[in-house]
Amino acid sequence: MAEQHHELAHVFSEPSGRVNDARAGGLRDVNTPYTFPGYTEAEWLEKADALRQQIRVANGLIPAHEPTPLNAEIFGKIEREDYSIEKVYFEPFPGFFTTGNLYRPLGKSGPFPGIVSPHGHWGRGRLENIERGSIPGRCINFAKQGYVIFAYDMLGYNDSGKQIEHRYGGAREGLWGLSAMGLQLQSGIRAIDFLQSLVDVDAERIGCTGASGGGTQTFILTAVDERIKVSAPVNMISATMQGGCLCENAPNLRLDVSNLEIGALMAPRPLLLVSATGDWTVKTPTVEYPAIRSIYEHFNAADKVHQVQVDAEHNYNRESREAVYAWFAKWFLGAEDASAFKEIEFQVELDDALLVFSEREIPSHALKQEDFLPAWVARSEQALENRKPTNDTELQTFREEMESGLQHALGLQVPKITDVTLVEPEGAFPTTYQTSLSARHLVIGRKGVGDTIPAILFSPEPQVGHDPIVLIVHAEGKEKLIDMETGEPSSLITDLLAADRKVLLIDVFGVGEHEDYDRPEDTSFFTTYNRTAAALRVQDIVTALRCFTGRGDVSEVNLIGIGEAGLWSLLAAGFTDVKNVVIDTDGFDNSSDDAFLKTLPIPSIRRVGDFRTAGTLVTPRNLILHNTGNVFETAWIREVYRNIGASDELLVAEARLSDEEIVGRVTEA
Repeated sequence: MAEQHHELAHVFSEPSGRVNDARAGGLRDVNTPYTFPGYTEAEWLEKADALRQQIRVANGLIPAHEPTPLNAEIFGKIEREDYSIEKVYFEPFPGFFTTGNLYRPLGKSGPFPGIVSPHGHWGRGRLENIERGSIPGRCINFAKQGYVIFAYDMLGYNDSGKQIEHRYGGAREGLWGLSAMGLQLQSGIRAIDFLQSLVDVDAERIGCTGASGGGTQTFILTAVDERIKVSAPVNMISATMQGGCLCENAPNLRLDVSNLEIGALMAPRPLLLVSATGDWTVKTPTVEYPAIRSIYEHFNAADKVHQVQVDAEHNYNRESREAVYAWFAKWFLGAEDASAFKEIEFQVELDDALLVFSEREIPSHALKQEDFLPAWVARSEQALENRKPTNDTELQTFREEMESGLQHALGLQVPKITDVTLVEPEGAFPTTYQTSLSARHLVIGRKGVGDTIPAILFSPEPQVGHDPIVLIVHAEGKEKLIDMETGEPSSLITDLLAADRKVLLIDVFGVGEHEDYDRPEDTSFFTTYNRTAAALRVQDIVTALRCFTGRGDVSEVNLIGIGEAGLWSLLAAGFTDVKNVVIDTDGFDNSSDDAFLKTLPIPSIRRVGDFRTAGTLVTPRNLILHNTGNVFETAWIREVYRNIGASDELLVAEARLSDEEIVGRVTEA
């Protein structure tokens, strides 16, 4: 046996060698400057579809809940000379209320364009009426010009504050895709439903505008709902500051992207960027606007994006409002001289005349803040249950929706085989044993990403070509499968080699040669911009599997996950063409939020079906779930396998299988 046995677990020839993985550093936050990469037309079309789904998953919209009636109430009408104001509340989902005011023209013939009007972090919310910004002022002027406009509360402001606080949500809510941003987005989506339900609103002419945090709501709503035909986010889209509030930073929202891409999802619909010299939008004319305009050019629609900069501090002041009036008039009213739409002096009503619950009690069935998560979980579980496949056709439908849901919750990139790299690091050399096996040190990664996955590939000798390969992932790293004193691989490896299987061991992110990375994940909005270590471990398993699927020299790929790595492996298995999947569930309690928070703190993971979805994506391939104890629930997966006639391909065992049993299951087919 060669003398370097003690070095076998290391990629480099020196045991002190350390993998340099770009993901260990380069963490982003809300203020990290962003360089727009530039997209070809084909690249953008692919990116846009994926990004819309990313936004939906980040905000808890996947899988969709069952639709419920709005139960809208409109009352307290005030009539002025040429407009009216009414109080409104409706239910985006049962017990959750959106509250606001409806402004309508008087003395004009409809139907009129409709505008949804989210406010920003003004001290008085939708009631704010100061020189820097007046929500009632813009609504009154829009109504005078011939629009029906709905100004509604951000979460926790004014009437909404009777039900829930603004900075709602945390890690537990995040597991279920429940966040302040997501709730506000649902209010915006249902506000469109509300406007379209009104007889005096033209359902095909719906616009949206808001400033600051309301600007964020504007471009997020615009991105996912194409019913918005004209949009004007004010003082918000920036390549430097992405939004400073919890309500602007849903987990997973900006992985690999920024507000520039999200704003560009409006293309080719008319978009106006209003910026200010006194805030983070100061470079809009030279940075953000040209970037977004480059996307509009792919649609031959450069005339549909425009920018106006106001010499002022952070605002939605009169000058900014008049720029928006002109933009909407051009596209909605067909005004030849849109600049003629100047603001008319207005008189704002007293607060009690505008507040929805100033003289009326909030409905008795309104959810209290502590009730939101249980109600959301119940609806989410029902939505998933409604999608449980009962036949092959439903299984395909499930895959079409839920595979992308799980993928985006994980922040997972499923690389093309041609984009995966496999190299032998400098200084590494093959190890030849006196017995019939050899080992090669490898590094696996993705082109252009900078990830490096240390690996060892064991091969039987002599090699006959087209051997099956088995990827084994251990929760404590590949060293746990090699005797560090003798260099001998474990019996699990040697038994697989004896059955003419190649064996690949890897260290996933944060494990083995990665374990000394210092990567704090408890900073503000960390998961909005960065993947958790747990998600990166799933990524590494997918990357390693993709490295060997479809290769001419590998006949099949199999996967074994040991300890906690079994959980990562199950989440990864459905995204690749793996024949046999052997999962040590590690006695994980997959019904417990606390267990997920401790071990798999991955945003939206429970919302998209966690291991139920993961197991369903593996169906009908061979799947072994062992070491379940009496806590890892497998009823869903067993039912799906039974429904499609694949029960023989599933084995569930409460105890941990022996190495001999695992080898038998992997090699028997």
